[in-house]
Amino acid sequence: MTFTVPNPTPVTKTPEWQALVAHATRFKGTTLKDLFREDPGRAGDMTFEVGPLHVDLSKNLADENTVRLLLNVARAKGIEDYRQALFNGEHVNTTEDRAALHTGLRVPIDQDLSVDGQDVAEDVHHTLDRMRGLAKALRSGDWRGATNHTIKNVVNIGIGGSDLGPSMAAQALRPYCTAGITPYFVSNVDPADITATLDGLDPASTLFVVSSKTFTTSETLANAHSAKRWLLDGLKRLGVDTSDDAVVNDAVAKHFVAVSTNAEEVAKFGIDTRNMFGFWDWVGGRFSVDSAIGLSLMAAIGPRDFMEFVAGFHDVDNHFYSEPLEMNAPVLMGLFGVWYTSVLNSQSHVVLPYSQDLGRFPAYLQQLMMESNGKSVRLDGELTTAETGEVYWGEAGTNGQHAFMQLIHQGTHLIPADFIGFVNPHTDHRSSDGETSMHDMLLSNFLAQSRVMAFGRTAEELREAGVDEKLVPHKVMPGNRPSSTIIADKLTPRTLGSLIALYEHICFVQGVVWGINSFDQWGVELGKKQANELLPLLGNNTDSSDVDTGDPSTDSLLRHILRNRKR
Repeated sequence: MTFTVPNPTPVTKTPEWQALVAHATRFKGTTLKDLFREDPGRAGDMTFEVGPLHVDLSKNLADENTVRLLLNVARAKGIEDYRQALFNGEHVNTTEDRAALHTGLRVPIDQDLSVDGQDVAEDVHHTLDRMRGLAKALRSGDWRGATNHTIKNVVNIGIGGSDLGPSMAAQALRPYCTAGITPYFVSNVDPADITATLDGLDPASTLFVVSSKTFTTSETLANAHSAKRWLLDGLKRLGVDTSDDAVVNDAVAKHFVAVSTNAEEVAKFGIDTRNMFGFWDWVGGRFSVDSAIGLSLMAAIGPRDFMEFVAGFHDVDNHFYSEPLEMNAPVLMGLFGVWYTSVLNSQSHVVLPYSQDLGRFPAYLQQLMMESNGKSVRLDGELTTAETGEVYWGEAGTNGQHAFMQLIHQGTHLIPADFIGFVNPHTDHRSSDGETSMHDMLLSNFLAQSRVMAFGRTAEELREAGVDEKLVPHKVMPGNRPSSTIIADKLTPRTLGSLIALYEHICFVQGVVWGINSFDQWGVELGKKQANELLPLLGNNTDSSDVDTGDPSTDSLLRHILRNRKR
């Protein structure tokens, strides 16, 4: 379905943007202390229930006028029409003339949704049913390897969106991996990655999931072929006759499945295409963890919990789709990101999950946000006139407090933060006194850090506490550092799905306002092309004196590598 951009005017050229910029000048100097003092009900007014998530936005550097003006900007850029088009399956991915229908991955089976003549709900649930069949066979022991062993290890081979989502989620949902199947993930073409992952695994009880939509991704195929050699070498040591092509084909079919749409290449590799699970052009890799890309995750946590994971996405989809903009948490969070990046000149955005299991979530968001909105060209092909794209980074608390929080609290950069915490742990221990809950210690730090970021500590307060005058300026905590706080009852599959969907919609809102396409990624293509051109020069027979790429720096580096390599 074709899509017409509601308002192609550069956002900075709209009167609504000009009003926002004028407001920023007046707002300068306003502190969070001022905002809370002037509005005692601020915390309640700026807190939202989003599925299982409790989202407190009150510590953001914004007053009622800021919010109103940001919403005016979003409306001027057609956010409501864009949102409707997204859910309808219209081709909002304009540069590739495709829908961006990741929300279709979690629609109920009875929902009427067709895209370009395709029944989305039927197709999605057909794939989910096939995934359930495989996961149940693995978990029950019905699926057997070449030596009749049950599968204990599932190794996902993919990169980017085919790796970051399931690997992050498998770590986050560690307590739900209860069937004796351990998930592993290989992504980097660095041979150290697959070597370290396979070290100690038993080939007879290992299944590989090769995840590549086109089955041509160079890094993934290199790792897949390495895994295939490892499997056959291991089976040979176990007495399998790998000189017999029929035996080899049977072994590969029993130890490899594919997530792909390229049946020809999948079959050429030796994978039985009956064990190929597809997805669609309207799903970008970084938006695909709840599709067949999550097959390894489903095998580890089971179909029931995977469907709870999917339901969490749908909870937030419903909120984003139905709530008015003023009460819509992903809309407001997306607009605050625009406010900090494009108006207040923030350079980055830190994500601080106070959960060790959620430690890979910042890395997952790096791809989601930075590959999506790392653009300098608008939909009409012209350069953007506003700063675009937030630089996402982070670490699990409390580790970050002992690494980089110093810069956030007392440095010169404006770095908005997202704190993510959970009321109840899956397990708890006692601290050194034998009484205090370690989870309570975690939560006390979680609450304290956002409080100090917001309100700091003044010189007067330090003097009243008896701090030596020479140390007072060094111990002042300026505060006025903005943050959002997200709390859920527990890190469950449903909660994790909701967290991911929250940021997917934040990403979408920002792309709409900036007038860019959040769903393509042309910026990675040239590097791949040039890597393929340079690869033959690294071959065994290349003489360093023959190197001439037309780039003196690259030539010098290549010659150094060729002169010093040992093969």
